[in-house]
Amino acid sequence: MQTKSTLDDILERLRTAQTELEEELDRLLTENRENFHYQLHRGKVVFEEGIRRLQRQQRTGLWRYLSRAPIRYMLSAPIIYGMIFPLVILDLSVTIYQQICFRAYGIPRVGRSGYMVIDRHHLGYLNGIEKLNCFYCSYANGLMAYAREIAARTEQFWCPIKHAQKIHDPHHRESKFFNYGDDEAWRHGFKRLRKDWHKDA
Repeated sequence: MQTKSTLDDILERLRTAQTELEEELDRLLTENRENFHYQLHRGKVVFEEGIRRLQRQQRTGLWRYLSRAPIRYMLSAPIIYGMIFPLVILDLSVTIYQQICFRAYGIPRVGRSGYMVIDRHHLGYLNGIEKLNCFYCSYANGLMAYAREIAARTEQFWCPIKHAQKIHDPHHRESKFFNYGDDEAWRHGFKRLRKDWHKDA
């Protein structure tokens, strides 16, 4: 039981560190808004007019931007932009899945808007192509995080058991899963864990 106690202690310190990290990130975001003269109004970024004007002056024109692009970037563009189709299918699939299945299982649904943060198009120093690229990256990475949380909640409900082998970058819910081979913990804690939907494990 000493190992479990040590692990619990480490997890508690990780939770504390996570809280401190989030507080520091909030502080840095506030400082960043002051340094770069923008504010958030109902989720929309608003720059001071003088700053917007300066940003537009730094923008690279489309023709200049395209003429300087390496040919390999141009040739690979259809492939990277073509990935939008499987991404949209994934988006629709996991959204429909959780709307139906999570309701049936009693799992709290994942809020999509918390993962889809698309705000880089407000930057005046980006041209149209750069804004499109930023939109695409924001959507793709937000979607992956959204889908990952849906999959993590599904795993917690159906199979909350840690793996026997170490895996790279496990989702945050896995820390409260049962140890591999601990059938007693599984039998006694399974129903409880199915109702434990706190963000921090």
